[in-house]
Amino acid sequence: ENTALQAGPPPEELSYGATAARGRRGPVVSASRNSPAKRDYLTAAVLCYANLIIFMDWFIVPGILLDIQKYFELSDGATGLLQAVFILCYMLAAPIFGYLGDRYNRKIILGAGIFFWSGVTLGSSFISESYYWIFFLSRGLVGIGTASYSTIAPTIIADLFEEGKRTTMLSIFYIFIPVGSGLGYVLAAGMTEVTGDWHWAFRVTPCMGGLAVVLLILLVPHRTQRRTAAHRALSISGTIRVAAEKPGAQRTAKTTWCQDVVSLAKNWSFVWSSLGLTAMAFVTGALGTWVPLFLYRAQVVQGIASPCLQESCHSSNSLIFGGITIGTGILGVIIGAEAARRLRKINNKADPLICATSMFVSALCLYIALMVAQTDILSTFV
Repeated sequence: ENTALQAGPPPEELSYGATAARGRRGPVVSASRNSPAKRDYLTAAVLCYANLIIFMDWFIVPGILLDIQKYFELSDGATGLLQAVFILCYMLAAPIFGYLGDRYNRKIILGAGIFFWSGVTLGSSFISESYYWIFFLSRGLVGIGTASYSTIAPTIIADLFEEGKRTTMLSIFYIFIPVGSGLGYVLAAGMTEVTGDWHWAFRVTPCMGGLAVVLLILLVPHRTQRRTAAHRALSISGTIRVAAEKPGAQRTAKTTWCQDVVSLAKNWSFVWSSLGLTAMAFVTGALGTWVPLFLYRAQVVQGIASPCLQESCHSSNSLIFGGITIGTGILGVIIGAEAARRLRKINNKADPLICATSMFVSALCLYIALMVAQTDILSTFV
């Protein structure tokens, strides 16, 4: 359960197999699998904070979608392109940053990505109504900056913690997705309510992003040690080496991006999980973008709210939906992780079964919510 870490060259420069035993020089430090350093937890906290503000920024637009739609005089179809442009740029950039993160310094990529999207978000708050196409372009650029972080940050956490703590730390990291998403709605609606101008909602997260860059520079190590033997078998430079269990065997082969993708395509568990996540993201992306506006229109139909004719369209729907997203997101991650931990003891397929069951129940609830929206808003929220 313990790994001997050599104080000297980084792990990708170490030799493996029989040559490793002959090549070791200098003091040897013993690192326990179950005793991460305090700095590891500090690094994880910085990454969680950055994850929080990224998803806050992601969901600012849905939180004030009605104001943006009125300001730029956009139709529903054109408004939907805002999210489509963001997702397309994110989708195209993610594999590129994944490739770079496997081969180059991840701290530099993370810092550059946060700085980039923070600057673009701040700049988008000064766009006038006659240059709506620049606002569309800015959301695409934000998607690129977000992809640089979301694809790399979890790999650092996975490297910092061993199997006993890795799932817990990743669960904490992913809790900040619903929390950040909900806070994005709250921030957008709150800043618009306080200032009377929706542009100010885009000027908060860039300041928080600047703080994240500073914390990243000061607290995150320049190079992250890969602790487990399984991790060291795949070096950060994209080199595959033969496992150390076969003494005397040592083989090095460089892999290209296409070879990596082909290898992943042959992993059916990965393929089906990715397709399932794609289907879920399709639904949650539509919900995240349109639900506040959908609820507002449902209230107009019921006569609860009047059509928005003023410059700033104040609505409590974003605040309520943001609170629901935060609360249920935290509960979902905690309950899902605990249920998986318990059921895994009696069924080795507990993880996919929990995912399938929760998605099926969610689909039923979503259908009911859409159907009752025209008659009872409270039931829709429930």
